[in-house]
Amino acid sequence: MTEQKKQNLINRPPVVVILGHVDHGKSSILEAIKDLKITAKESGGITQHIGAYEIEHQSKKIIFIDTPGHEAFSAMRSRGAKVADIAVLVIAAEEGIKPQTKEAIFHIKKADIPMIVAINKIDKPEANPEKVKRDLAQQGILVESMGGKVPSVNISAKTGQGIPELLEIILLIAEIENLKTDISKLGQGVVIESCLDANRGPSATLLLRDGFLQKGKILKTPSALGKIKIMEDFQGNSIEKAFASKPVVIIGFEEAPQVGEEFKTFDNIEQAKRFNWPEKKNKSNVVQIDGIESGGEVLNLILKTDVAGSLEAIEKILKEISSSINEKLEDDQKKINLKILKAGIGEINESDIKLAAAAKAKIIGFRVKTNSIAKRLAQEKKITVINFEIIYELAQAVRNLLEKKIAPKEVQVDLGKVKVLAIFRTEKNRQIIGGKVIEGEARQGALLEIYRDEEKIGKGKIIELQKDKKKVNQVTKGSECGILYQGEAKIEEKDILRVYIKK
Repeated sequence: MTEQKKQNLINRPPVVVILGHVDHGKSSILEAIKDLKITAKESGGITQHIGAYEIEHQSKKIIFIDTPGHEAFSAMRSRGAKVADIAVLVIAAEEGIKPQTKEAIFHIKKADIPMIVAINKIDKPEANPEKVKRDLAQQGILVESMGGKVPSVNISAKTGQGIPELLEIILLIAEIENLKTDISKLGQGVVIESCLDANRGPSATLLLRDGFLQKGKILKTPSALGKIKIMEDFQGNSIEKAFASKPVVIIGFEEAPQVGEEFKTFDNIEQAKRFNWPEKKNKSNVVQIDGIESGGEVLNLILKTDVAGSLEAIEKILKEISSSINEKLEDDQKKINLKILKAGIGEINESDIKLAAAAKAKIIGFRVKTNSIAKRLAQEKKITVINFEIIYELAQAVRNLLEKKIAPKEVQVDLGKVKVLAIFRTEKNRQIIGGKVIEGEARQGALLEIYRDEEKIGKGKIIELQKDKKKVNQVTKGSECGILYQGEAKIEEKDILRVYIKK
């Protein structure tokens, strides 16, 4: 390495991802680290979008990626782990390991990055950090106090206990990892959020992994191209230049890039256009999800969300809902097709309403507005448009729509058997017979199947039931009864009547 290249290499701040089970305190820990007030601002008390936050400790910067807490955001959490240098696994001291904790461990191992265990809510009387450590050992995570190599720290986001120790461990690991960047190199990194701002146009949050970004430079992702017109830090302050690990909001893309895409920087538009990505990706935020191929009822949806991260997460959860409902159906029940005809980011517009009208679809919006033209058209064409602020409410509404399309399954319930002892009267479609209940019961209004020599010869219904010449609702095993039967087949002595109902 030349002396000049050595001079261009500088230490960069670590990028830290916060992972763990819902409600175990990920956002609260970030709040305690710096007064971000995430929880208070988020609907439903959970973080709905990936965000990146920059803090300073001991004159050194640390970048935190906050991933959503709800289980619907598995894909987003997975991406969060892949772009980070260090993972903090948050576990509530009184609850221990939960399903999303195991999922987070999987993502951290897959990303092959250093881990720190933060045992939160240590201030609670029922807190049991030692049990958490033992349970972690069963998951293949051995903390330092148990002879392993994974650092752990007891934390209370409520009181602030352990927060300084956590930050010191992060900086220590960053030093060991020797994170470097070349400040002379044009920037590259990952898109961690994307949206279509009604006032400013396509907007993207980028995490710069190497090099530098500067206003006026050209950016390219596999799905989008743009020029940096406005660059802001995570607090919304305008900046001219940014170096590696810094999260920035960029205005200037021709269209919103897809979340999770890599980006590269170029000096001019010609260079950017000449560059080809090794693998072509879908060039649009509008995608289609195919429903289940087998015949059945169809629910057509048009899905519009505020940001690309939400779009991906909602598509995933809706697929899972459709699959879980169909798995519970009997073999002879028709499966339900969930078809997302169009999925995109931005407000609900006129073209969405026209498509919904043509395809008899419902429109589901997540944190988006419906423009005035679309509202009028929706009323005119009687199109259902439903907007949600909380993702699990959206999921439940779609589940309800799917379940309404399931045809009720008629189930046959056997009640008993009657042996025919006598035929008292025979008319066109009716007979009065005498019999004995040999199994279960006979019931007023129940249905009958007639068997003669073990062969089914017809069926009918019990119009009236008598015992001791009195009308009754049921007659149980061992009792004789009179039956007014209605049906086309003629009953004979010694026939066996199988009594059943349908539910």
